[in-house]
Amino acid sequence: MKAPKRLQPLIDDGFIDEVMRPLMSGKEAAVYVVRAQGETRCAKVYKEASKRSFHNQAEYQEGRKVRNSRQARAMEKRTRFGRREQEEAWQNAEVDALYRLASAGVRVPRPHGFIDGVLLMDLIVDTDGDAAPRLNDVELDANEARDFYQVMIGEIVKMLSAGLIHGDLSEYNVLLTPQGPVIIDLPQAVDAAANNNAERMLTRDVDNMTRYFGRFAPELLKIDYAGEIWSLFEHGKLHPDVALTGTFARSEQSADLAAVMREIDAAQDEHLGRGPGDDENDDDASEDDAPGGWRSSR
Repeated sequence: MKAPKRLQPLIDDGFIDEVMRPLMSGKEAAVYVVRAQGETRCAKVYKEASKRSFHNQAEYQEGRKVRNSRQARAMEKRTRFGRREQEEAWQNAEVDALYRLASAGVRVPRPHGFIDGVLLMDLIVDTDGDAAPRLNDVELDANEARDFYQVMIGEIVKMLSAGLIHGDLSEYNVLLTPQGPVIIDLPQAVDAAANNNAERMLTRDVDNMTRYFGRFAPELLKIDYAGEIWSLFEHGKLHPDVALTGTFARSEQSADLAAVMREIDAAQDEHLGRGPGDDENDDDASEDDAPGGWRSSR
């Protein structure tokens, strides 16, 4: 087939020998089957931000490191440079996650390089050598559902043990091979220790897997892995070989809002240089005496 415009430079530079056929086009990228270095692989061509349909990127990008303060300011102000840097960071997140997870033994496609917005990686295949189907396209019996569910929970644990959460895991981004499930599509992967949404995203990933496999084996719907996995992670006890029980006693104690507000007030007092007994409306205090030249609006 005629090479797409985005892939032609990789052919010219020898990274790709031949573009064989399109594989799929999704909300994030178009994927092609290619020949590269004598092997059949796939090339993921990321779509421009204006042509993507992935929503709520901000919550996924929270906690991601940037190269320097200039880049961070530009991304925050959404300048042309900032948008370009943000787009590059979004794409690099999947590349970094694939290398990191593959090294940790997670079942993901093995990456082979990232050139000019194109990710080269293994083509995940079925028994006939064709592209492997998504979980959503496969009918399972109850025993297969139970087995694959345990595999997927194990992969989620291995991912979190490596510090990452998929963030958008569902039956649509898991491929089924003769050796078992393989996880794909990771541009939204989040750093579990740096993102305030991490627990919620982990819970959603686990719940999505539970609901899907529970269609074929309803008893799985009674299992609660998410809270247990996150609790082990928070306490530094999570590792790839951890034995899960599938039960978790969730706290019913309501938050002490008064205590939270006292902590906030104490932090504000510390920032403004006031002691716990000081009156914030003290008439003897000069506005110019506040740290950093802060001026009160009162």
